[in-house]
Amino acid sequence: MSQCPENGAWRPAPVTNAQVKYATLVAFLAWTFAVYDFILFGMLLPEIGKATGLDDAAQARLATWVAFGTVVVALAVGPLVDRFGRRAGMVITVGGAGICSALTAGAGSIGTLVLTLIRSLAGLGYAEQGVNGAYLSELYSASKDPRIAKRRGLIYSLVQGGWPIGALLAAGLTAVLLPHVGWEGCFIFAAIPSLIVAFMATRLRESPQFEALSKIKALQASGMNGEAQALAQSQQMEAEQSVGLASVLKGKARRATLVLSCAHLLNWFPVQIFSVLGTTVLMSVHHVSFGNSLIILLLSNLVAYLGYLTHGYFGDRFGRRNVIAVGWMLGGAAFWAMLNGPSETWMVIALYSIGQFFLIGPYSCLLFFVGESYDSSVRGTGASIVTGIGPVGAIIASAGSAMFLGAGDSWLQAAIWFGAVPCVLSGLMVFFAAPVKQHAAKYEVAQPGHSSV
Repeated sequence: MSQCPENGAWRPAPVTNAQVKYATLVAFLAWTFAVYDFILFGMLLPEIGKATGLDDAAQARLATWVAFGTVVVALAVGPLVDRFGRRAGMVITVGGAGICSALTAGAGSIGTLVLTLIRSLAGLGYAEQGVNGAYLSELYSASKDPRIAKRRGLIYSLVQGGWPIGALLAAGLTAVLLPHVGWEGCFIFAAIPSLIVAFMATRLRESPQFEALSKIKALQASGMNGEAQALAQSQQMEAEQSVGLASVLKGKARRATLVLSCAHLLNWFPVQIFSVLGTTVLMSVHHVSFGNSLIILLLSNLVAYLGYLTHGYFGDRFGRRNVIAVGWMLGGAAFWAMLNGPSETWMVIALYSIGQFFLIGPYSCLLFFVGESYDSSVRGTGASIVTGIGPVGAIIASAGSAMFLGAGDSWLQAAIWFGAVPCVLSGLMVFFAAPVKQHAAKYEVAQPGHSSV
């Protein structure tokens, strides 16, 4: 633990620009390759089904159970991060994604139950974004560089932009490798970079906030309660810290947990419909060919990356809460227009890309805003719950769409009610979250009646 004595009192060592740059690089690579593994399973599910004798229905059931397991594992990450540190969380999550990839390669011949359990470990990789949000929000807020304080949202948008890059890597490398190494080889190849990044994460600087929390606990354990209280006051923290899932359902953390979890769950409806099942929707609604649908998905992912940078930039200036809410509402409107508009290719491409721009782009603000909305003692737990609850929305969207289709409705109606409409509702829900003081030295939730900067 870093120490910086000041008038005889312990203080965390200052954060250097080199530490911020290294942490930003590692977080970007960690998220990129965690997404690579996360996306790879969905892309290769048909190939896995062929190799294991699973028909379409069995593949759908497998994907549903894997999604459920992913949620359970992702929710378990937060308390670990608050107990053992942000650095440990980075190592565990990205390393877990690599191990999951490697194990998946050998699970096809063992059985679907084992495959489900192994793929549930992908929840570690998915939870990595929550660890990023908690860790980097603390590290950036502790930096004394005014350039970082002014542009922290834009900088984080580069990190969160690992989602479309990871998705593009998964698509591109799979197209190249699959004919030569099979689906098992694709997963083995995906494991290598994740494990390398996990090793890089062991060299990260722990956040000063977590160092201070650890010091407070150590002083209390030694019976030095007065010193612990003094340190807590100097760091604007509570001396008595609660941990565990219940801790984010108390006090001012409750509002952030309920509102942001609900908003994220609703937003995963359109993520599932328009991103994961995008080719199916485009082919069914507008009769786009499979080849053209892949091109549209490729272009939309490139546009989505621009969305990350744009929303990160404006989030620093107009408040992340406002930018997230408006972005998702505009995304829902664009998807509704795409579904109900003409089937000309250029029109479909334009409206679908605009929808992805406003659906995916606000995530550069969301994970950082989640980190800002909690105190340091529960930041990891809060981030894991908000991010982990998202795939539940994907499960509901898939089940609801299947119900619509089974009742004789079309993908047009299913995509409207389980995609476009929830996208707008998720934006409206974000407005109920408390604003935060984005440019304060310490991130604290603004009190009701105070304006956010």
